[in-house]
Amino acid sequence: MRGAPSPQPQGGPAGVAGAAATLAPPWPALSPTGILFVAMGLASLAMPFVQIKPNRIVPGQGAALHAALGAAGGPLCLAAAALLLAALRPRASWWGIAAGLAGAAGSLLVLGAAARQHVPDGNTLARVAPGSGFWLLLLSFSLAATDVIARLRPPLGQRWLLLAGVSAGLAALLWSGALDEVSIMREFAARAAPFQRETLRHLLLVFGSLGGALAVGLPLGVMVHQRPRTGRGVMGVLNIVQTIPSLALFGLMIPILGWVAAKLPAAAAAGIAGIGAFPALVALFLYSLLPVVSNTAAGLGGVSPDARDAARGLGMTRGQVLAQVSIPLAVPAILAGVRIVLVQNIGLAVIAGLIGGGGYGTFVFQGLNQTAMDLILLGALPTIAMALSAGIALGLVVEWLDKRPAPGGAP
Repeated sequence: MRGAPSPQPQGGPAGVAGAAATLAPPWPALSPTGILFVAMGLASLAMPFVQIKPNRIVPGQGAALHAALGAAGGPLCLAAAALLLAALRPRASWWGIAAGLAGAAGSLLVLGAAARQHVPDGNTLARVAPGSGFWLLLLSFSLAATDVIARLRPPLGQRWLLLAGVSAGLAALLWSGALDEVSIMREFAARAAPFQRETLRHLLLVFGSLGGALAVGLPLGVMVHQRPRTGRGVMGVLNIVQTIPSLALFGLMIPILGWVAAKLPAAAAAGIAGIGAFPALVALFLYSLLPVVSNTAAGLGGVSPDARDAARGLGMTRGQVLAQVSIPLAVPAILAGVRIVLVQNIGLAVIAGLIGGGGYGTFVFQGLNQTAMDLILLGALPTIAMALSAGIALGLVVEWLDKRPAPGGAP
């Protein structure tokens, strides 16, 4: 009959519980992403965990985790599988984060132990390099921990502590010497002084170009916001610059700045040249302008008109409204642009090594020329670590600024 109530479970609470039990799936709920991470981790156990090579050039022989440490290999595989299973929990908890971080740290420690076991004493040519199984296992544990953090969404203070703890733990692991026999650390030991020099050069390229982009881009962003008709032309030019491939832009600097240095001796004496750090600095500066200008203009455009009207009502001049109200309220958007530039320039600065600009790219291109993967990783891994740390730290700062009360109670 139309409009008749749907039949209810019979037998009171016991009947409802029985119906729920009937509808429940026959297996426990699992995390979909956890299933992927566990599959990746289990697959890595069958892949070469280390590559044992007689020297730094030849490919070498692979050894899976169960064979890399002799009798201890089997229990280590079981321990890795047990830690991976924590990723299957559908409910995010701190246990999942601890399991992921413990698995990542354990993978590094096992790599160091395998290197010490397989490198003969006094042999400076033999190398034990991380294999595909190690990288996939490390990636599985890292993604599992990151996934739990994203789902658990701990408060900002706890995420700062996590970032500081992971950074301190990694630094302590490197400082302890547990990884000294790993091939990448052997390359580092042979190039400690050049590594420090290129680190400083990389930082100079990144923060020098960022400082120049802020000095020029912030006033340009204000102008784009206040004069939209003129701003469209500026944004068009910056968009065209951004579409030039990075390698091509670095190459274009060579003839242009080389011509300037040849025609103007004073410019050459000041360090302007077609190759070296200066053209790399100019190219990174040009790439940095668009995010700074567009985020500044967007941040100023997002300021509430009521806030500006209230400031004018208090007798502020146009400049005071801009400096004391609009810019402070636009800081989160501006910092988001700085974050984009910083992460982008840390990676792009590697190309500077191709034109003699120094930085971590020096090791990458030397490794490519010598077919030495460990040398490539010596330049690539610090670049990745620096970009990840900068991106996460600035992301947390932007989130903190978004959540803080507006200055003066402005909306």
